[in-house]
Amino acid sequence: MAKTATKTAKKPAAKAAAKPAAKASAKPVAKPAAKATAKALQATAKAAPKAKAKPAKKPAVKLSMLKPSVNNMTVRVFTRAAGLDAAETDAWGHTRSPEFLARNPAHLTPMIEDKGLPRGVLWESCAIMQYLSNKHGLEKFYPKAPAKRAMIDSAMFYLVGTLYPYVARATYPFLGFPQYAGEVGDSDAHPDKKSEAQKAAMAAIAEPLEVFHSFFRDGKPFIGGKNPSIADIRLAATLEFLAVIDYALPKWAKDYVAAVEKKLGKAYAEPAADVRGYIAYVKSQAKA
Repeated sequence: MAKTATKTAKKPAAKAAAKPAAKASAKPVAKPAAKATAKALQATAKAAPKAKAKPAKKPAVKLSMLKPSVNNMTVRVFTRAAGLDAAETDAWGHTRSPEFLARNPAHLTPMIEDKGLPRGVLWESCAIMQYLSNKHGLEKFYPKAPAKRAMIDSAMFYLVGTLYPYVARATYPFLGFPQYAGEVGDSDAHPDKKSEAQKAAMAAIAEPLEVFHSFFRDGKPFIGGKNPSIADIRLAATLEFLAVIDYALPKWAKDYVAAVEKKLGKAYAEPAADVRGYIAYVKSQAKA
């Protein structure tokens, strides 16, 4: 009887002591603490300003250029419009230096430097825009679809092979740029002969210019459609030079250049200002 009583007395006491202690330690301490912690975290989240996402770093491009040139203007406009961070170096007076020639034996600008290129550098404005578009996936300026891309390529090649030589022969004598070897402008021909050649080049501009209007644009705002392509940037920049000879651009061409500038904004206006400033300077010197 004593043993039974002892066991009976001990067991309830142990249970009674354990259960209240467990309940006391769990309910009054843990739950309020958890609630308090949650409230504190919410208050901190509300008080702390939201962290702003860092803007994506723009791909850097090292560009050697000449400000008065529309060929150079082309790439300067493109890099800005494409959001590429171009570190520009004015190469005026340095393109024939040993350092420049060691990298670029053609001594031409614009020129970009890129480690991914087989020789580290690339010149020719159209090739530069094509390369950078391909490298950075800039389909807005240079579509991947073969047919659309072919039209952009055709427009650029037609420009550099047909239209631009006429523009150069008509404008370079006024701009003070060197003429191409083997042409009348670079020869010892009589000034009258040079003048005749220049006038012939001016007259020839109208035909290829109309081709851009009727064929490449074909009723669209731009060669690229709704947005300017690399071909549009190249064409608009080229037409800038014609101001030096007061060439009477057709209305569509004036509206077209204005539309390219409006669409691209400062990306176009800033490099164009350098070209226009140089043209204004040349014209003022001619009047003096």
